[in-house]
Amino acid sequence: MVHSQQSQAFGNAKVSVCNSTTLLNKPTGFINAYDFTLNPYRGCQYGCSYCYAAAFSPNHQMRQDWGNWVIVKQNAVKLLDRELARWKKKNPDRPPSIYMSTVTDPYQPIESRKKLTRQLLAVLVQYQPTLVIQTRSPLITRDIDLLRQFQRLRINMSIPTGSEEVKQDFEGRSPSITARLKAISNLRYNIPYKHGHQIKFSVTITPLLPTLPADESRFIDKLAVVDRVVIQEFHPTYRGSPKPARSTPQEAIALKQKYSWWYDRSQQSYNNFKESLIAQLDPYDVEIMEGKEGFAYD
Repeated sequence: MVHSQQSQAFGNAKVSVCNSTTLLNKPTGFINAYDFTLNPYRGCQYGCSYCYAAAFSPNHQMRQDWGNWVIVKQNAVKLLDRELARWKKKNPDRPPSIYMSTVTDPYQPIESRKKLTRQLLAVLVQYQPTLVIQTRSPLITRDIDLLRQFQRLRINMSIPTGSEEVKQDFEGRSPSITARLKAISNLRYNIPYKHGHQIKFSVTITPLLPTLPADESRFIDKLAVVDRVVIQEFHPTYRGSPKPARSTPQEAIALKQKYSWWYDRSQQSYNNFKESLIAQLDPYDVEIMEGKEGFAYD
């Protein structure tokens, strides 16, 4: 249970704080192979129209207002240290595997002020879990000094489309594609190889949104900087996954109408994009994975 306190404004969002009873939680769905999920915040200021995480809002009103509120787990650092110490005592020879984050973005705008994710990384590096970080924010480059200390780390940069126009329609508050590509490139080239450390980099094109034909080839070329590209259909059915909460029906219908050239033949569009990835990316350098298997560390 969490106990929210009085909120303050930060950018577009109302920000409140809470004390949480647990930080590491058992995963479900696409990432159920991990030991834990870790979400520093509740809510997400990016408010992407297609985001399933809205379904986990505390109440109906907050679900409708997805993107305009965020709750900071103010006791997260102490909780994480306590829970990892407990794990280590029970499993001295096996560090846990952790996925951060599943229902929020650990580097959403409030992180620039609170630095909660950075504080959690400082705790995590002491215990050396297998860690996967999922974000769409270039702010992650701020923490290169900590990230390079992990022994088993994968950084997933979410880039669902290669077209800025499409990004603006589906996730207007999120960072530009150019900034995200630059960020993952900076991470790739500024975290030097270190013996015994396996730090890997992915671009997750999930869910796969339309990419304008004029942008496709250039976008795919820029993906060569990572070792994995993951693609996933728009809200595929998967047993055990929550029913996705998308934008309002009016917004969803309007977007699908605008991109009817893609959605009227969505399976063909998906297959064509996948074939373009295979044709342009060197399979020895970049693995192309689909759905659940793409979210694994290995």
